Amino acid sequence: MKYMIVIEQTGTGYSAYCPDLEGCVAVGSTREEIETNIREAIEFHVESLRHDGIELPRPTCYSTYVEIPA
Repeated sequence: MKYMIVIEQTGTGYSAYCPDLEGCVAVGSTREEIETNIREAIEFHVESLRHDGIELPRPTCYSTYVEIPA
């Protein structure tokens, strides 16, 4: 499955979350680190759901941009 993630720059690095997987979050110091950390967080989250016999949420989120006059 392909899950959308949201990455935000913070005062100390980056944070990320997956809207389709409640509570699935990660932090990192660099863009490379946050992408690795959120991937690992998603894999762990999915593994935990499977272990508990919970059906995986189907991806429903999407992203787009809205352009407005500057």
